[in-house]
Amino acid sequence: MSAENTAYKILVVDDEKSLRELLSILLQREGYRVDQAADGATAFSMAQETAYDLIVSDIQMPKMTGIELLRQLRDQGDDVTIMMITAFSSTEEAVKAMKLGAYDYITKPFKNDEIRLVIKNALEREQLQQENRQLKQQLGQRFSFQNLIGDSPAMSKLIALLDRVAPSQVNVLITGESGTGKELVAKALHQNSDRKKHPFVPINCGAIPEHLLESELFGHEKGAFTGADKRKEGLFESADNGTLFLDEIGELPMGMQVKLLRVLQEREFRRVGGTNTISLNIRLVAATNQDLSEKIKQGDFREDLFYRLNVVSIELPPLRTRRDDVPLLINKFYKRLTGKAEYSIQKQALELLLKYDWPGNVRELENLVERCVVLGDTEELTIECLPEQIKKESRNHCGELGDLPDDGFDLDQWLEDVERTILLNALEKAGGVRKKAAALLGINFRSIRYRLGKLGIGDDTEK
Repeated sequence: MSAENTAYKILVVDDEKSLRELLSILLQREGYRVDQAADGATAFSMAQETAYDLIVSDIQMPKMTGIELLRQLRDQGDDVTIMMITAFSSTEEAVKAMKLGAYDYITKPFKNDEIRLVIKNALEREQLQQENRQLKQQLGQRFSFQNLIGDSPAMSKLIALLDRVAPSQVNVLITGESGTGKELVAKALHQNSDRKKHPFVPINCGAIPEHLLESELFGHEKGAFTGADKRKEGLFESADNGTLFLDEIGELPMGMQVKLLRVLQEREFRRVGGTNTISLNIRLVAATNQDLSEKIKQGDFREDLFYRLNVVSIELPPLRTRRDDVPLLINKFYKRLTGKAEYSIQKQALELLLKYDWPGNVRELENLVERCVVLGDTEELTIECLPEQIKKESRNHCGELGDLPDDGFDLDQWLEDVERTILLNALEKAGGVRKKAAALLGINFRSIRYRLGKLGIGDDTEK
C-alpha cells in the first residue's frame, strides 16, 4: 500500500455488484480512496459533487451507458481521466469511447497486476495534466494583461486591480475619458475569467436608435412588430455564459434602464413579443466616459441601476497622467503595424510627445503612430511627421520657469495654462468648494470667482 496514493480519489462504476466491489477492494489495498456507483446516471450525479482523479466505468450499463457518461461529462467541460471496462466482444465500443476522450480500456476478465499498472499510468498522466493546467494558469496570470502596456504607477495599480477582479463573477463599471481603452480592459476581464471560452459580446448603447435597442438586447419573436418576419436572438442570449459589454452605458434611455435593472435582478428576460421566460447566465461589464453620479442628480440615470452596475469600479487613467508610458505604447503600436520590434524615436520628437496633453488619450497616440509610419520615416519617428497641433501646443509651453525655447513661445498662453492648472488642482483638493480653494491659494472668494469665470471654469454659484 502506497501512502502517496491516498491523494487520489477514484470512482468505480459497474452494474455488476461483485465486480464493482472486487475492483474497489483491489484499489483500496493500493491506498486509493474509492467510491462506487451502480450505473452511469448515479456516477454522473456523484461527479457533480466530487472532483475525482479517475473514473473507471463499465460500458454496458442500464439507465446510462459508460459511453453516455463520458459524453455528458465532456459536454459540461469536465476533463477527468476516464478508463473503460468492456467485455472482449465489445471492443468496438471501447474504441469509440477512446475517440470521445477516454484514456484507455481494459477487457474482462482482467488480471489484477494489469489493472494496477493501467490505473497507475492513468493517474500519472492525470498528475502531469494537472501540473500543466497549473503552469498555464500561472503563465496566464503573468501575461494576462499583456495588451495593457505601461510601467507607470497608475498602470501598475490598474493591472493589480484587474488581476484580482477578473476571476470573480461581479459586475464591473469601467470609467475613463474617451480613448483610454475601456473596451480593451473589458476584453481582458473576460479573457482572464472562467467565461473566456464563451462569447464576449460588445454593444455601444449610444450607437443604436432607441426604438431598436430593446430588440437588439433582448431579441424578438416573429410578428412582434412590422418587419419582424422571423425570430431573432438578442445580444443577451448571444452572451449567455459569457460576458456582455455595454459601452457608453450613460447613453441608455431611461425606459431601457428599467428593463436592464429587472434583468440584472431576476437573471431572466423575455424576447419582444414573447411569452416564454429565458434564464440568463452572464457577467455584465459596463463602461462610460460620463459622470454617472451627476446624471443621477439630474434625473437622467437610475441610482438603483448604478449600484447594480458599480459592484466594482475601475477608473482608467488618462494618458497625460502617465506620460512615461508613451514610448512603450509607441513601440507596441509600431510592432502591431509593421511586425518590427522597435521604433526609434527622435529626441526632439519625444520631447514634444512627452509635453503634449493627449486629449484623445491612447487612441490618439495609436493614430499618430500609424500616421508617422505611413507619412514619415518607417524606421524612426521624427518631428517632421508630427501633426501641427502637437508642434503648436509645444510652442505654447515654456516648461520649467526660465526654460525658454530657442524659437520663443506664447507667454500669455503659458501663463493662462499655469493659472488654469493651479486653480483646477486647488478645486480638486477642496472637493469643488471654491471658498476652500481660495483659502488654499491665499486669495479671497471674489478673486477666485473672477479668475474661474475668466477661464470659463465652473459657474457663479457661491460655495
